[in-house]
Amino acid sequence: MAPMQETRKPAPQGPIRAIGLMSGTSMDGIDVAVLDSDGEVIAGFGPAATYPYDRQTQARITAILGREDRQAQEVQEVERLLTEAHADAVEQFLARHGEACAGVELIGFHGQTIFHAPDRQVTVQIGDGGRLARRLGLPVVFDFRSADVAAGGQGAPLAPAYHAAFAGLAGEAPLAILNLGGVGNVTLVGADGSLFAFDTGPANAMVDDWVRARSALAYDEDGRLAAAGRVDEAALSALLVHPYFAQALPKSLDRNAFSAGPVQGLGLQDGAATLTAFAAATVALAVPLLPQAPRRWLVCGGGRRNPTLMRMLAERLDRPVDPVEAVGVDGDAVEAQAFAYLAIRALRGLPLSFPGTTGVPRPMTGGRLAYP
Repeated sequence: MAPMQETRKPAPQGPIRAIGLMSGTSMDGIDVAVLDSDGEVIAGFGPAATYPYDRQTQARITAILGREDRQAQEVQEVERLLTEAHADAVEQFLARHGEACAGVELIGFHGQTIFHAPDRQVTVQIGDGGRLARRLGLPVVFDFRSADVAAGGQGAPLAPAYHAAFAGLAGEAPLAILNLGGVGNVTLVGADGSLFAFDTGPANAMVDDWVRARSALAYDEDGRLAAAGRVDEAALSALLVHPYFAQALPKSLDRNAFSAGPVQGLGLQDGAATLTAFAAATVALAVPLLPQAPRRWLVCGGGRRNPTLMRMLAERLDRPVDPVEAVGVDGDAVEAQAFAYLAIRALRGLPLSFPGTTGVPRPMTGGRLAYP
């Protein structure tokens, strides 16, 4: 990792315009979004875009999943590739949205999680913040999870602080915000403003992997394969006996924590249907763990674009289930916006994680800051 400048410059007063970058467990591309905030109140939403990975980059990232040694040559090579891909994405984004991005002062760079074992106090997100700062000429906050994990937290989910910031747009609480990326996670914003969050289980990752391995498709677009298939109840039951669901809170998941073994004998469509039903069922299993019953579920992440998954969720959850667009939030941009927001909070020394979200002993800030 590039050397960091230790002394943080004083954060400017008032709203900061930041770019957030997110590459999630689905590994489909880089989300870029602009947000104006003081780290507490959202002052404005800027443009957002997604830059897909090419198949070769996606394959190289996939090849190092599960690798714990970030000093290994192959891991470092992929980290350089990933960092340059993020720099390219930001440059393309600024070229297209330059006027709307005028005054950007900071970048929040999540990087790519390749290994996550908080029970051993280990989490690995590749992405060279120093290299990105030098390439783009802007300060970069990165390595958001390590401080939380080192203090005994799960290091995930981190988006709840941002979820709380936009929950007021929904006008009702308790409110559940469900992110369906590669892994699913839920944030409950209580009627008193309290935060409670954890990973629910696999969301898109297992279905994506299943479809890629058995077809020329990258994913199950619009849930068409799952809609045409039949849920194998025996296979679904076998998937649901995973010990994660009996694990006490707090808890979080590695992308590859679950095996698709129970569906191996199924065809493409039935396997997609069963794994999609699995994703919905894991959310239903999370409901009894919530301290308050949500009045409504708002869904962000790629899974909200899957009508089959959304229908299965609505069938299993006895509350309204809507995409976050229903309250004026861009569901494709939420995760990237969250890391812009968290970067601003990190710059100001505000907490990123809380006992109710990651199990950390006390509210904690985090992130490392690299200057150009």
